[in-house]
Amino acid sequence: MKSKMVLLLPAILGLLWVAPAVAGDHVEAAEEYKTDSETGLIKAPGFDTVKNNCTVCHSARLFTSRGYTRKIWLEQIRWMQDTQGLWEFSPEVEEEILDYLETFYPPS
Repeated sequence: MKSKMVLLLPAILGLLWVAPAVAGDHVEAAEEYKTDSETGLIKAPGFDTVKNNCTVCHSARLFTSRGYTRKIWLEQIRWMQDTQGLWEFSPEVEEEILDYLETFYPPS
């Protein structure tokens, strides 16, 4: 057990080091835009694509209350595609969704 903790410590410290910079960027970026009264999503580049693709099946609150890295957002998309019937996105749409989520809903 002790060896697992030693291996995890650098990863945990790395997350702690990165999170404040990302969270600060999120706050500054979000302040530049209004919030959509219907969904609660930040009305920024990518908003329409996220609204049209992500709120079809669930409330925006389901994913805006989480803060993930780009990698985890992509894993969530793949999980929904593999298990929940989410359609496949074009590469451009997927990038726009990931850019939006990574910018405005990162780890806090």
